[in-house]
Amino acid sequence: MISVNNLSKAFGPKKLFEDVSTGFPEGRRTGLTGPNGAGKTTFMRILSGDLEPDSGTVWRPKRMGVLRQNQFAYEDQRVLDVVIQGDRPLWEALREKERLVWKPNLTEEDGHRLGELEVVIAEEDGYSAEADAGALLEGLGVPTANHERDMRELEGQYKLRVLLAQALFGKPQALLLDEPTNNLDIDSIRWLERFLKGYEGALVVISHDRKFLNEVCTHIADIDYETIITYPGAYDEMVRAKAEVRGRVESENQEKQKKIVQLQEFVARFHAGTRASQVQSRKRQIQKLSLVEIKRSNIARPFIRFEQKRTSGKQTLTVAGLTKAFGERQVYRGFSFLVTRGEKVAILGRSGTGKTTLLKLLVGDLAPDQGIVTWGHEAARGYLPQDHEGQIRKGTTAFEWLKSWDAKVYDQDVRALLGRMLFSGEEGLKPTAGLSGGETVRLLMCKLMLLKDNVLLLDEPTNHLDLEAISALGEALQKYEGTALVATHDRDMVSTFATRIIHLSPEGDIVDFVGSYDEFTEKYPEL
Repeated sequence: MISVNNLSKAFGPKKLFEDVSTGFPEGRRTGLTGPNGAGKTTFMRILSGDLEPDSGTVWRPKRMGVLRQNQFAYEDQRVLDVVIQGDRPLWEALREKERLVWKPNLTEEDGHRLGELEVVIAEEDGYSAEADAGALLEGLGVPTANHERDMRELEGQYKLRVLLAQALFGKPQALLLDEPTNNLDIDSIRWLERFLKGYEGALVVISHDRKFLNEVCTHIADIDYETIITYPGAYDEMVRAKAEVRGRVESENQEKQKKIVQLQEFVARFHAGTRASQVQSRKRQIQKLSLVEIKRSNIARPFIRFEQKRTSGKQTLTVAGLTKAFGERQVYRGFSFLVTRGEKVAILGRSGTGKTTLLKLLVGDLAPDQGIVTWGHEAARGYLPQDHEGQIRKGTTAFEWLKSWDAKVYDQDVRALLGRMLFSGEEGLKPTAGLSGGETVRLLMCKLMLLKDNVLLLDEPTNHLDLEAISALGEALQKYEGTALVATHDRDMVSTFATRIIHLSPEGDIVDFVGSYDEFTEKYPEL
């Protein structure tokens, strides 16, 4: 169990939480939620011991698994060794044993110590450690061929998976996972869900994947109103309960306010008359009818609406005989498909199957080895790449950068658009060099809304967005009257907007399915 008592934390004048007491008992799987900037990662770092609170105490079990975000900390180490380091007692015993075994002359004391280390290794299941680590890596989609390599040889997406395997290794009594589904494909997310549902310790997880939270969590600890309130149930149940509680308090306050006004009117009318005792009684009633203070919520939801200046032709996109390879790796061979006006296509598949490659081929950032990509009449394309580096010019402000895309747009319209995407007031004057990941994505979406293209191509658009923004994006895509092709791992969002699924497999097989995501999973449960 992890317990927190009277904990407070602030950064300058910004108070994240104050005098918080809560617990995360064994067997409870808790999702930690709240908008960007509410303090989720700060609270998680306090739980792990990486950050000290301003006041209060934290009790932790001896063995905790923590998902570390520094993917470059183990560059010269073997992948399997990095995973095994998740069990510190085992790792230290293995290292010490190795040092003793390689000594040229063992003393009697060394022999006794080796015996003690063998006991530790046996108790920690050390003789199956590499096999257990390999099973975790395979479940998380790290190919077996990479297990013996050094971390520096891995792609970034695999490094983060190795660190997740490290956190899960060694049967920790508590697990602290900050955005564990980042860079995981849908297959790996499903594997992680199954693993965590069988986990018997205390789990605290931050995720912007709504479906993941609903699938895994038994409780939600919500950071809002400068405190943390724990709700039983999964994420959707928390949202309903939170709205009901706030609605009930607001309704009760309204009734109290009406009663107070009536009593005040009586006091004002008869305060100088013969009904003095009744006036005093009414004053006492007013004092008892105190309103419940409703703190301002930190939750802010962007208003996303994609429009189109003009419609495209009915046959919006035609792809014929698309073929692309990188060295000996064949990504596509003779892939053909037609997208008609208004279709909402979700591009799914494991990491490395070619989702980003497909979008780059469609927008012309990559040239096919063979085949033709033909855009239809009046097709105007808006593209949001997965890699945002260089997409927003530095040395300017959010307002100036956005206005530069349309010289005819009025300043007030630019400010209104920025405000809808949570750049209100002076936030719109924020230097582009200082934008966070979430702010960068929201500003790039401002550009798409400003230009009003009739085709949207979005590559992992939910990266860096919080749950409210992801929900708003899914609804915006659903209402969009143009055509959309979206590569994403967010199943909840796909369920909201997709009318067609293109699923890519590691073997190069392609499933092109017309229908919703729920219909797709029903027909292809193995995918």
